[in-house]
Amino acid sequence: MAALLQVNDLHINYGALEALKGVTLSVEEGEVVTVLGANGAGKSTLLRAISGLLPPREGEILLNGAALSRVPAYDIVLKGISHAPEGRKVFATLTVEENLNLGAFTRRKRREEVMRARDRVFELFPLLKDRRGQLAGTLSGGEQQMLAIGRALMSTPRILLLDEPSLGLAPILVNLIFTIIQEINRQGVAILLVEQNAHQALALARRGYVLETGTISAHGSSQELQSDQRIQEAYLGGAGLSTREN
Repeated sequence: MAALLQVNDLHINYGALEALKGVTLSVEEGEVVTVLGANGAGKSTLLRAISGLLPPREGEILLNGAALSRVPAYDIVLKGISHAPEGRKVFATLTVEENLNLGAFTRRKRREEVMRARDRVFELFPLLKDRRGQLAGTLSGGEQQMLAIGRALMSTPRILLLDEPSLGLAPILVNLIFTIIQEINRQGVAILLVEQNAHQALALARRGYVLETGTISAHGSSQELQSDQRIQEAYLGGAGLSTREN
C-alpha cells in the first residue's frame, strides 16, 4: 500500500545553489512526522516543493501514488495538501473571517461546506471566533499562528504541512499550539511538521527525519531519534526526552 505522501530523491535548486540533494521521506495516513534541522538546512524548501511552490530539478512527489511534480499549487490544495507557512503570512488588512474564507477558495461555491469548515476551525480556536471581525494585522503573534493554521484547515486537507508553528511564541502559547496540533491529528489529518523545537516535535511525532544542508542525515522513530547521542547534542540540548538506552 502506497504512503499517503511519498517524496523520492528530491533535488531543488535556487539558481546554482542546490538546496535539496536527494531527499526521500514518507508520511502515512493519519501520521505525524517531523523534520528537524538547523536554519538553512532546507526544511522550508522541502515544504514549498511539496506544496507546488518550487519546481523539482529531479525526483518525484507522490500523493497516494499519484505524481504531483507537474501539478499547479492550487490543484495540490484541491487534492488534499494544505500548508501553513513559516512566518504565518496572514493578510493583515483583511479580517480573521476573510482570511479563513480565502483558505476555502477551492470550495467557494459550496457554501455549506465552507461554513462547516469554519465552524470546525472555531471549535479548535475559540479565540478566532471571538476575533472574527478583527483585522488580522492587529492580532498577537500567537493569534496569527492560530489563524494561519485555521486558514490551512479550511480546505479540509488530508495532510497538513506546518512550518515552524512555535516560532517566536511564548512557552505557554507553544504548549497550546502543540495541543491543538495533536487534536487536529486525532481528527484524522496527517501532519508533516517542520519545527526547531525538537523536544516538542519529537514528543508529538511518531517518526522523524533530520535534514542537514539539504540531505537527510538520520531518520527513525521518535524514540530512536531522542536516544541518539548526536541528535541529543545537536537538537535536544545534550539530553534526550527518553531515558531508554540504545
